[in-house]
Amino acid sequence: MVVLNAYRHDNFEHPTTALVVVLGLVLWTVLALWLFDAHRRRTPLLLVADLVVACAAMALTPLVKTESFNATIPGFWVMGALFAWAVHWHWKGGLAAGAALSATDLLIRDSVDQGNYGNVFLLMIGGPIVGYMCASLQRMAAERDAAERAAAAAEERTRLARAVHDGVLQVLAMVQRQGAAAGGEWARLGALAGEQERSVRSLIRQQDSLMAPSGATTDLAGALESLGTSHPVRVEVATPGGPVLLDSDRAAEIVAVVRACLDNVLAHVGPDATAWVLLQASAEAVVVSVRDDGDGIPPGRLEAAERDGRLGVASSIRGRIADLGGTASLDTGEWGTSWEIEVPR
Repeated sequence: MVVLNAYRHDNFEHPTTALVVVLGLVLWTVLALWLFDAHRRRTPLLLVADLVVACAAMALTPLVKTESFNATIPGFWVMGALFAWAVHWHWKGGLAAGAALSATDLLIRDSVDQGNYGNVFLLMIGGPIVGYMCASLQRMAAERDAAERAAAAAEERTRLARAVHDGVLQVLAMVQRQGAAAGGEWARLGALAGEQERSVRSLIRQQDSLMAPSGATTDLAGALESLGTSHPVRVEVATPGGPVLLDSDRAAEIVAVVRACLDNVLAHVGPDATAWVLLQASAEAVVVSVRDDGDGIPPGRLEAAERDGRLGVASSIRGRIADLGGTASLDTGEWGTSWEIEVPR
């Protein structure tokens, strides 16, 4: 700006006034660099002042140059105020600043030529484009920071979950098994240890579910853990160490099938029964096993129930799994009843 005005010094009718305006712009540039350097000073008032200085310098041009002037005193110096608005208020700020500068540039002229239109065109598209790009960069930076925080938190949760799984849960499981084998008061202690083990697993699942990627997915392991703690039948749930993410609709259907299996245990074995749910997951499929300690299903009962219109097994279990493209296998005997459900991921 200083060099161009020095080069065009013969265009000024009032060179002293022009020199004062140029020096004023130089001083404002130094002051603005200092003011914009600190976030606490980078206020809307500063942005408005910066734009007012740019428009005022343009408006003073007819007073110090001839009537046939072409270039304004600040020239491309006004782009600093334009980009400052674009960075702060994104495309809307760039558009507003571009409109203010364009209007000032057109109002101070007696005639408008093709070059003036070109300058207005650059102002009107430059501000919004820079503002849009700044908004995109800021949004991507925020998403990157959030993803890094989520990844760090998930990694720490995974580490803690492994530590809990390798330590606390194993001890609780051992107390449960040995307490049940010892009988008496030790059996009661073992039962309490089993309840605490299920509660700790449920808490871990809930935390993993919170850190799961966003979208229409559900942690099947966490859902089965919650089902195990809420069902009237005593349920032992064993799942992998981390979340098992499935499409929410598929996960809901699998949970409904497991609930139907547990409801059958409650109805045919009784509230004192014990059921075991085992979840295994691979990249291709998930396998859920549900077993109880009842007396098994008498031969012909399922066929008779289907003839009588009671379609609990045929519809609630096999029908749901067939709709998911999976298989449901039943095995029963004097030792109890076992379902093995396999669903592709």
